[in-house]
Amino acid sequence: METPRDDQDLAGLGLHPDSVGMLEGLVTTRAIRRYADEPVPTHVLRDIMFAATRAPSGSNRQPFRFLVLTDGEKAREAKRLVAEGARKVWGHKRGNDGYDDGSGADLSSPKARMARTMQEYVDNLERVPALVLGCLVRYRDPNPNEGASVYPAVQNVLLAARALGYGGVLTGFHAFVDKELKQLLGIPPEVFIAASITLGRPQGSHGPVRRVPMGELVYGDTWGDAAGFAVDPPGTRHTSRI
Repeated sequence: METPRDDQDLAGLGLHPDSVGMLEGLVTTRAIRRYADEPVPTHVLRDIMFAATRAPSGSNRQPFRFLVLTDGEKAREAKRLVAEGARKVWGHKRGNDGYDDGSGADLSSPKARMARTMQEYVDNLERVPALVLGCLVRYRDPNPNEGASVYPAVQNVLLAARALGYGGVLTGFHAFVDKELKQLLGIPPEVFIAASITLGRPQGSHGPVRRVPMGELVYGDTWGDAAGFAVDPPGTRHTSRI
């Protein structure tokens, strides 16, 4: 028996249909760092951000806010600031974490491929089609749990982009130019910029993501002991932690 619904369906909401099922989207949404040189249409941004605003939050306070930056003067300057911070941070991380040493010396290794991908990403970050800043309007003192009221909305951005043929990646590069961004964009001091997300049409493609085996991440009754059901589906491809 079909459960009655008292809410509007997607057509009634005016959302554009997608061909990606929910579970497929969850396991195939890759971090997309290379984008086609084309803008994200406003109707796509509308659907993506609508999905973001449907996310849950503590006590349903909905304290998250988003700044969507595309091609305006302030948007271009914000992208430049974040890109500048990104290049400094990645340059330090690449050397400090030895991305060019050990297995990184093998240009075909996952470590070397990641280094190339990240370098290309930060070198071109100011040219991304859209930069989204996910923010939290604090209503209490900072605490370790406050991310629970903003990061579900951030994940909705990435999943909605996937569903509509676009892609993105969550970064923290904004943190290194926080003061400059707030001054440029008029963000109040009490607002926490929690995430910077780049969006665009992928130059590559989405597909099944690679992670460590499920049994290493999902435990049963005892910490460290894999749950009995924690068995990857046949054909699952794995990766090692870099």
